Amino acid sequence: MLGRIVVVSGPIAAGKTTLSQLLSTRHNFRLVSTRELIHAASSSKAPLDRVANQKVGDALDRKTKGEWVLRGLRDVPPEESIVVDAVRAKIQIDEIRKSFGSYRVTHLHLTAGAEVLAARYEERAKRNGETTSYEVAKHNPTEQRIEQLAREADVLIDTERASRDDVVVRLASHLGLYGRGTERLVDVMVGGQYGSEGKGHVASYLAPEYDVLVRVGGPNAGHKVYEGPSGSRTFYHLPSGTERALRAQIILGAGAVIYLPRLKAEITSVGIDVDRLAIDGQAMVVDEVDRAFEAQGLVGSIGSTGQGVGAATSRKVLRSSASPAVRLAREVDDLKPFVKPTIELLDRAFAEHKRVFLEGTQGTALSLHHGSYPWVTSRDTTASGCLADAGIPPSRVRRIIMVCRTYPIRVANPAKGTSGPMTSEISWAEIASRAGLDGTELEQLERGSVSGRLRRVSEFDWALLRRSASLNGPTDISLSFADYISVKNRRARRFERLTPDTIQFIEEIERVAGAPVSLITTRFHFRSIIDRRAW
Repeated sequence: MLGRIVVVSGPIAAGKTTLSQLLSTRHNFRLVSTRELIHAASSSKAPLDRVANQKVGDALDRKTKGEWVLRGLRDVPPEESIVVDAVRAKIQIDEIRKSFGSYRVTHLHLTAGAEVLAARYEERAKRNGETTSYEVAKHNPTEQRIEQLAREADVLIDTERASRDDVVVRLASHLGLYGRGTERLVDVMVGGQYGSEGKGHVASYLAPEYDVLVRVGGPNAGHKVYEGPSGSRTFYHLPSGTERALRAQIILGAGAVIYLPRLKAEITSVGIDVDRLAIDGQAMVVDEVDRAFEAQGLVGSIGSTGQGVGAATSRKVLRSSASPAVRLAREVDDLKPFVKPTIELLDRAFAEHKRVFLEGTQGTALSLHHGSYPWVTSRDTTASGCLADAGIPPSRVRRIIMVCRTYPIRVANPAKGTSGPMTSEISWAEIASRAGLDGTELEQLERGSVSGRLRRVSEFDWALLRRSASLNGPTDISLSFADYISVKNRRARRFERLTPDTIQFIEEIERVAGAPVSLITTRFHFRSIIDRRAW
């Protein structure tokens, strides 16, 4: 695809350089400075002052009939977009249009009132040590005719009435850099029960199909990923597909809650670099006082994992009255290299038709608003809540994948209290007996990724499935732990090889949820997922 070429004109101090720099940093335009082209064409080794720049530029126009600006663009690859800061004559623009084609070239003219321009110039002159006065600078004949270019411009913006962000957004919209319309490019994965549904395994399987991986939530949810016969890896902050989709952009949304030591360890362990990882500056950072607070109360009363996420979130809600003061990601030195405008990154991804995978954490039945309060987590875990935390509008969603397990679990409570209600609670020994599994092995496997406690387990909750389907509106169900129905399912590589009881169970899930069971996990192994998707 051919790149766009934006040529910027306007009087001195209209905001041309600021706009060009923003277009370069936010939208990957290559910045071509005519000041630098003039300096390269002059015989002087030292930078020229403004008056000298104007004279050399005028001489180049007379000598080359405006073609000297065009020459500065000829080494740029055709697929790369360019912004020229700045043109001062119609002949310069005409030569660029003639060479590249008018359909690729957009002429932007910036303007403002004379008093505003003079004030801006004087302020900038003091800041930059400019020795040429405004009156002298604007006396140049070419400069005096500059506003005539407004009649030729494709886009005209009065910067007196618009901030610098307004200007770049208006131009980017004119160029279609945010895309035309709202293309559905986002797939969302959520848990349909109480968490630990096997989301990490499914997310890592799907990850190579996406260009951007987004995660929200916090370190109170660990997503386990199969790494081979030697073991597994658990991701607490980074998306589960970070190592499976090595070219994908990684984003932690504004609703994420970060425990700094754990995130730093993950970044180091995975070897993720600054260019690949983007953390929203408004993500909350857990303080040690948050973890201590939860350890004293919530762990024993409701079976919390005690990672400090709820306490940190409550301080974020309290805002300026919070004690200790809230720390956001943008205020932490170790995170500053990774802090980037994630909404802008997502906007760019959508404009470039890139596919985005949003990985939710925990489960719908633990939602702060829709779960069995107070045995809930500190955020809304539904698809809508995850989208809000990530900063993604619902109109971008293509698929919603709700992960459920054959036997729902809840984290156990080490104290005398409960970790919340479950329907028809049973033992791991009973499940092992039914499925033909090793009961000891099962109990070793069924310990929380974060808490390390043996989980509680129950019969499949059909009413919960229906409620979660109502809250999330899934387009697809991913069913995990099919081997807990029968150990024979571990050998299944295709749907028809599942046991008859399992197939019947899946058919009923589809009826109750009103969505197809598109992914079926038969064991914790890289060949364990039966993929029935039609997308």
